[in-house]
Amino acid sequence: MINPYEETFFLYIEVKWTDGIVLGSFFSSQIFRNFAQLVDEWEADNPGQIDYFGGKSLIAQSHGQSIMSFFKSRYKIKGLYLLDEPETALSPKSQVELLRLLQEMSALGHAQFIIATHSPILLACPGSVIYSFDYSPVKTIHYEDTEHYQIYKSFMESSTKYLSED
Repeated sequence: MINPYEETFFLYIEVKWTDGIVLGSFFSSQIFRNFAQLVDEWEADNPGQIDYFGGKSLIAQSHGQSIMSFFKSRYKIKGLYLLDEPETALSPKSQVELLRLLQEMSALGHAQFIIATHSPILLACPGSVIYSFDYSPVKTIHYEDTEHYQIYKSFMESSTKYLSED
């Protein structure tokens, strides 16, 4: 189900940096497949469109590879980026690659990311501020206090117990 506010959100937000307005984007893996298909259609009508994404059709790649191709090309552009669970199609290795990309683009000072995630890997981003919506009002919490960190830590500490229960 599509959020009824998603299409009009841009009407209520304006982002400015000290040197003017910046572009941005919203990413959700739910809508990415449609986007990838559109890029292929654009490529058929106007060859060269996929060069922006590394020269390879986003549809021809695995879901995770195509998402990383998109991230690598898009986040070079100055902007504010809202990401809704970008890890859903990414392996742990690709999540680490995304984490490095987020750090690199943030360090360049031209990109800022607001991310809703369940990934302990992405939550571990150095210098990030983690907001927990489990409280009213919303509050900041430390990485080690996140539920996702606790679950993964507990599993890793007792993984032999889980694996030997067969």
